[in-house]
Amino acid sequence: MKILGVIPARYASTRFPAKALADIGGKPMVQRVYEQALKAKKLTKVIVATDHAKIVEAVQGFEGNVCLTDENHQSGTDRCNEVLTKEVDEFDYVINIQGDEPFIDPSQIDLLAGLLDGKTELGTLVKKIEDTHELFDPNAVKCVFNNNNEALYFSRSTVPFLRNKPKEQWLEHQDFYKHIGIYAYRADILKIIAHLPPSSLEHAESLEQLRWLENGYKIRIAETHIPSFGVDTPDDLMRLKDFY
Repeated sequence: MKILGVIPARYASTRFPAKALADIGGKPMVQRVYEQALKAKKLTKVIVATDHAKIVEAVQGFEGNVCLTDENHQSGTDRCNEVLTKEVDEFDYVINIQGDEPFIDPSQIDLLAGLLDGKTELGTLVKKIEDTHELFDPNAVKCVFNNNNEALYFSRSTVPFLRNKPKEQWLEHQDFYKHIGIYAYRADILKIIAHLPPSSLEHAESLEQLRWLENGYKIRIAETHIPSFGVDTPDDLMRLKDFY
């Protein structure tokens, strides 16, 4: 199975412009992500997909693979698709690795890759929620899935809703899962979903994976026990000091 790891790294960011180039222990964040991805055992190749020459220059500076993509892409999925179409080699799957998680655990990438058997259309990860604040935080996307570990729905609301139970006791009565934003796409499926129009549920929740579910595609789920940490603001960088 040939799997292409793609790290979308957009230059513009409302809360943190040029964050892909933010210095983390003497290295730009994009380099940290790239080096972690290289440690994954199941990726055939890793490449950074960006929309800006400064990020291209930075990746070339540490001798990484990089592809300059259209600046008008609306999502990392679209950027991944452009990279796939430009690659000379054929790949069975593409894994979209978040460019703002500089210390992503390589085992999480391999865990997701373990779902990819040729039949799997799409895949992602979840982690059990253990904190009440996170349970009700709309920035923490929740996922519910069936007995075959296929996603039923993703929401910023807390799902499922526990009727007749005090909210402070919900974690005692039900398992809840947070979505971890790393995606795997079968190559042929990626080429299709990249051209689907935005859906009503996607607009409602601002979650692109709902577009895929609305169009009938199946998203397989694997559970990780490793927490993820994304950098959304400059203040988040201060919380990374324990990692390096």
